[in-house]
Amino acid sequence: MSEELPIYTPRPALTLVLPTYNEQAVFATLRQRLTAFLATLDMTVEVIFVDDGSHDDTPTLIRQWSREDPRIKGVILSRNFGHQIAVTAGLANARGEAVAVLDADLQDPPELVLDFYQKMREGFDVVYGVRQNRRENIFKRAAYKIFYRVLRWLSPLPIPLDSGDFCLMRRRVVQVINEMPERHRFVRGMRTWAGFKQIAFPYDRPARAAGETHYSFSRLLGLALDGICTFSERPLRWSAVAGLLLALGSMAYGLYILIWRLISTERVEGFATLAVGMFFLSGVQLLSIGILGEYLGRVHNEVKRRPLYVIDERVGFTEAAPQPASPNTINA
Repeated sequence: MSEELPIYTPRPALTLVLPTYNEQAVFATLRQRLTAFLATLDMTVEVIFVDDGSHDDTPTLIRQWSREDPRIKGVILSRNFGHQIAVTAGLANARGEAVAVLDADLQDPPELVLDFYQKMREGFDVVYGVRQNRRENIFKRAAYKIFYRVLRWLSPLPIPLDSGDFCLMRRRVVQVINEMPERHRFVRGMRTWAGFKQIAFPYDRPARAAGETHYSFSRLLGLALDGICTFSERPLRWSAVAGLLLALGSMAYGLYILIWRLISTERVEGFATLAVGMFFLSGVQLLSIGILGEYLGRVHNEVKRRPLYVIDERVGFTEAAPQPASPNTINA
């Protein structure tokens, strides 16, 4: 029996990529908003949902909508690989000349994609959203503000402040990101690294339309560490500088003690100083080892060369699965 050949279809003008994880509670509202938004477009469009190992009925809802509307497609991952990996899977399967990334919880309003598109027609390659106001608790808002400013301070790249993954990119920018082989993905940093002509689009970020956030504190901390360790080597340099300064300080203090012993008959009292110094140096050493461990752990993951994700099912696609320049995926 001859193998069925994939059907070639022209590249759509726009692709929307929406990572999902247990979004059953918000899916009906999301579908209503997206349907209304798609009705306003006078261009060919595809919508790709990337299900990141949901435990609820999100994959079933994606399959159902895809059967009813050929523009709706789904990439069902074999387990939960993480938000940034889900975004990566969506970009790898996107075929549009322009590709938008937005959250499925409607905190990134889909209606703004059209404003992004109009801005792109002015000659920009990337239009990214910058959050002016966030409807979240004060601690989370403060944590985000601190993170983005620390990352901007540490990184040699001008990573935009208060910008997430919500953006619209031309095809050539998406291709650059798809060809990046690293396993620890920080898409907004990779987008900045790619270069080209970029512009910010300020917007007010609303609260989730329904359900609860799936980004726990540990996940946010992991994302922050990925961003810092992937785009800056300054923590390593600073730990080396701290070690050098402490060594010089210890030498100077030792010289002071030696001179004191030579010119004075008084007893040198120093137990408290010695104890505090030992605890301080131990803390600095453990901190430096921890920083080194974060970088070394990422090197370990890189050299294993495992694929970024495993696709369990592709829903609604008539084209063959993409073959990226880097071996990032397995189609089960």
